[in-house]
Amino acid sequence: MSVTIETSATSLLRFATAGSVDDGKSTLVGRLLHDSKSVLTDQLEAVEHASRKRGQETPDLALLTDGLRAEREQGITIDVAYRYFATARRRFILADTPGHVQYTRNMVTGASTAELAVVLVDARNGVVEQTRRHAAVAALLRVPHVVLAVNKMDLVEYAEPVFAAIAKEFTAYAASLGVTDVVAVPISALAGDNVVEPSAHMDWYGGPTLLEHLETVPVGSDPSEQPARFPVQYVIRPQSGGPDMEKWRDYRGYAGQLASGVLRVGDAVTVLPSGHTTTVAGIDALGVETDIAWAPQSVTVRLAEDIDISRGDLISAGATPVPTKDVEATVCHLSDRPLHVGAKVLLKHTTRTVRALVKEISYRIDIDTLEQRSAPEGLAVNEIGHVVLRTAEPLALDSYTDNRRTGSFLLIDPADGTTLTAGMAGEAFDTVRTDADGEDWV
Repeated sequence: MSVTIETSATSLLRFATAGSVDDGKSTLVGRLLHDSKSVLTDQLEAVEHASRKRGQETPDLALLTDGLRAEREQGITIDVAYRYFATARRRFILADTPGHVQYTRNMVTGASTAELAVVLVDARNGVVEQTRRHAAVAALLRVPHVVLAVNKMDLVEYAEPVFAAIAKEFTAYAASLGVTDVVAVPISALAGDNVVEPSAHMDWYGGPTLLEHLETVPVGSDPSEQPARFPVQYVIRPQSGGPDMEKWRDYRGYAGQLASGVLRVGDAVTVLPSGHTTTVAGIDALGVETDIAWAPQSVTVRLAEDIDISRGDLISAGATPVPTKDVEATVCHLSDRPLHVGAKVLLKHTTRTVRALVKEISYRIDIDTLEQRSAPEGLAVNEIGHVVLRTAEPLALDSYTDNRRTGSFLLIDPADGTTLTAGMAGEAFDTVRTDADGEDWV
């Protein structure tokens, strides 16, 4: 049985923008917000005032997203800027990510939860190194949909051959990464061509505007197609007295957010990592009993048998992952402190945190060519590579390719709680090996 979560009029699309420096990402985001009537009057007045102080006659729409003082002074995006806006057809959460190489980790952060990535290209420069890097990151993170926005078409006289050549080159490169859903749109963020309104200068283009595509692209998936994964966040056992205490005397519920799939009363489930099996006796959503729950609902699940379950355990239905202490993963290192072999870290997977040891750094990935390179010095900030970890307790990880929620994890510094590395269990995509290249402490 299929489960319909939302209608197209109320669905939510999370998407990220990426591209090289000065390709116009922040201007594009500002144009989207402005032309979709998603900018408050006082915000627009502040941008107009700031623009006039710079001697600009028209509002600099990039200021709607570049909120850090350093960003405004340098005219670049540094941090990920999240913006919420809505149209009559859909709601959006947008992550405007930086274009500089040294902020690749920020692009990883913004794209990690995105269902669509908008990769901008300056029509004058075409596909450049950073364009390929961001396409590779989108492929690595398994972003389902990619839009190639060929920007600044006004500066190439809206020439169709320029757009066609860039679209052909990018689509071929994306296909080599395994990205097959690529839609190319010629735009001018500064002038507003094909962003929200169709362009009068490009009658040769018969496709949708950028906003039209964002409003109509399929989002999410049928939760019935994925196995159910329910990480336990909290065990509910009412202890206080009162007139209804008799009703709650034997109540034991497991609260959390369904990471994927569908749970129904009567379903056979396995509790991991213990491996105990039982059935779902009841589901409570917002204090009301229901027969069914689907991702990403937050509910309380009651089981038919009393089993020793605590925070961090995983209630699983359908195909069940095999708990393991040996984890192989593709990782993006986020910290300025390098990640070395032998490092003792904490591994956070869903609601479970365990000690772990970095046993091996097999290689780092040259994100420009996807070639494998040796990593004798470990992984530096922004570098992506393959690691082998050994954990103190078994973890029930899915492959990231199969499940982005339960196939991802974080490595944390046990001394100060700093997030070090973002990991994706299993191979994210095939790479080409070009050069050759600890003991369990738990």
